[in-house]
Amino acid sequence: MAKNLDVINLFDIYGEMLTQKQQDFICYYYNDDLSLAEIAENEGITRQGVRDAIKRAEAQLFAFEEHLGLYRRNETLKSGLEEISELIKLVTEITKELICHHLSPALFVLYFGST
Repeated sequence: MAKNLDVINLFDIYGEMLTQKQQDFICYYYNDDLSLAEIAENEGITRQGVRDAIKRAEAQLFAFEEHLGLYRRNETLKSGLEEISELIKLVTEITKELICHHLSPALFVLYFGST
């Protein structure tokens, strides 16, 4: 399952770098959940031909990531942004508590709403 998710994520980033046939096969197999036999029948080629094309496309997607690292960078950025968001929440709560001790209850409600 993890490899399937990796292929889908990599396809979202690098899919346009594949040939149109490879894009079609990856979409049929991963997005439309068609079997190799179904794709082969629809495309008029052998099941083995479909499998080989998908395996080559997958290998290319992983090679693109190995060389360019866009997915890895995106995940690092997402993780950093989540950490920043959590720190902002923490600072906001601490700030509210500090201000609460120095403001009258009426002013606190005026600035921050109900506690």
